[in-house]
Amino acid sequence: MSVGLRPLALADADQVLAWRNSPAVAPYMYSEGQISPDTHAAFMQAALHLPDRAYWVILWQGEAVGLANLARIDLACRKCDWAYYLADPRTRGQGVGQAVEFAVLDHVFHALKLNKLWCEVFLDNEAVWRLHERFGFVREALFRAHVIKDGTPRDVVGLGLLAADWPQARADALARFAEKGLKPARLVAPKAR
Repeated sequence: MSVGLRPLALADADQVLAWRNSPAVAPYMYSEGQISPDTHAAFMQAALHLPDRAYWVILWQGEAVGLANLARIDLACRKCDWAYYLADPRTRGQGVGQAVEFAVLDHVFHALKLNKLWCEVFLDNEAVWRLHERFGFVREALFRAHVIKDGTPRDVVGLGLLAADWPQARADALARFAEKGLKPARLVAPKAR
């Protein structure tokens, strides 16, 4: 299995918009309804140019299959948020999410030398928050009725991982990879802005 992450480029705009509006991704995002081309253009400008963000296209077997990102990168407080999605259903059960998660966490704690990584997941998206917990994330919050999605209030789980916890979580992840014959993804760092 070959998984990699390369920096997002403007040429990816149409693909990313299709992913964001797809049934495989849209139900898990905070946005409501179809994302318009104008709204997406503003998203791409921010993703490509704001210094507190980093975006990568996820590659599986050489094909673009999803997006990973860091947001609100705060070097003074040494923390940031993160998220990713896999838009191609063929990736399910292939270990792609695990490979991506490992690569991003390693980048955050080793390359960026941050102290904390944070994410939010819909409470009913149990597979994703359980995956985060397998990588050492700890549930730090339950935001009740936090997001209105399709007219329904949805609960959100907040999860955090500290740099101090990453060495053990990293060793555990590498052991799981070895047991399953998987490898972490290769991440190409975005250029400094």
